[in-house]
Amino acid sequence: MKYLFHPPTLLRRGCPRCGHAIFAGPFAMHEECPGCGYDFDRGEPGYFTGAMYVSYALAVPLIAVLTGIEYLLLPHWTLFRLVLLAWVLCVPLVPWIWQYSRAIWIHFDQWVDPVDRGNPGPHSNP
Repeated sequence: MKYLFHPPTLLRRGCPRCGHAIFAGPFAMHEECPGCGYDFDRGEPGYFTGAMYVSYALAVPLIAVLTGIEYLLLPHWTLFRLVLLAWVLCVPLVPWIWQYSRAIWIHFDQWVDPVDRGNPGPHSNP
């Protein structure tokens, strides 16, 4: 099944196949899509290791931008204090970053390797 990138689905953190929600709550993820049965981790141990890199790629620029904004507002502060404040401000965003990193990883993986490995979609022929 060919994956077609659909930005609104990714922004809503939806399944790459049917668009249903990937997450059941801020820290809870469905094991399978409630809409089409897609196995989000594809049954592979360590599948979401790549999502950690995505999380890092989301968090570091966010901290850098916050540090820059803080520098404009608080130019007399040391760089250490600015980065520390940016880090503290990012802590409440951890659930958001975690969810988006996993959603981006799932969509990226579906784009790179769309083979469903025994996980046929609702409209696929066996």
